Amino acid sequence: MIRTFQFHRHTIQEDASDAQSLARRLAEATWIDAHEPDDDERERLNAFLADELPATDDVEEIESSARYFVDADGIHVHSLFLSQSEGRHGNTTVAFILQPERLITFRDAELADFRLLRMRARRGQVEADSVQALMLTIFEQKVENLADTLEDIHRKLEDVSHLVLEEEGADLEEAIDQLAKLEDSNGKIRLCLMDTQRSISFLMRHLRGYSEVQEVSREIMRDVETLMAHTTFLFDKINFLMDSTQGFINIEQNQIIKTFSIAAVVFLPPTLVASIYGMNFEVMPELSWPLGYPFALGLMALAGVSPYLYFKHKNWL
Repeated sequence: MIRTFQFHRHTIQEDASDAQSLARRLAEATWIDAHEPDDDERERLNAFLADELPATDDVEEIESSARYFVDADGIHVHSLFLSQSEGRHGNTTVAFILQPERLITFRDAELADFRLLRMRARRGQVEADSVQALMLTIFEQKVENLADTLEDIHRKLEDVSHLVLEEEGADLEEAIDQLAKLEDSNGKIRLCLMDTQRSISFLMRHLRGYSEVQEVSREIMRDVETLMAHTTFLFDKINFLMDSTQGFINIEQNQIIKTFSIAAVVFLPPTLVASIYGMNFEVMPELSWPLGYPFALGLMALAGVSPYLYFKHKNWL
């Protein structure tokens, strides 16, 4: 699907899909956003490029030379954005092609950042005077979304902290599952932030003649550094809670093992007494003794109670 946008009174506005033909909208657009374009749409976009639109495998390459470069088509930036599917966060690469009068974005997933930008554009809230400023606006939106997601993770982490450290009889296995998901999400966000740092640094080097762009870029970099520090704090807190949860599970397991161990020690002397009087020898004085059976039962009870009282005295129970 292809969406086109134009500048109107210092703001970006989306073109109505049924107002004019796609070819005309593409020709007049200052921002072309391609979401999972089909073969026909890719052919139309190739008309604005000296080379073909990059394939998905090319966009996902991780080496720096393949993610940030300049060629005849313009400035290329392949940047990671945060996505969400089935309740879990992921990373999706968006390919930016920045030309002097046009910005082309290409992606394979629907992203919250672009959805929110479209909503803000319909309300006239996305201010931009150039495609360079528009590209940085997208990165600003990305950083804001990452900050909001980090705040959500922090709130969820506080809930897990209360569950693990304060709540009696908490489901610690469920807590470990939640911590693992939060750690994964925090890692995906940190990866996006690191990629944003590299993307903005690359743009700053190649857009030196745009003073306003340089200032906005520096503000984004400051925000990213702040969020990076916050992800480090969250990693430390998650690791602390994970260690605490595993420690509490070990304590519970040790308590169970302790109970079984004490039970084994308590029942061992009565078992020894029963084993002795269960032997089949012809000469055993207690066999013909009328009080032999009560005597054996009493001896077994005494042998069991004595270790229990001793453990109680030692505060082992």
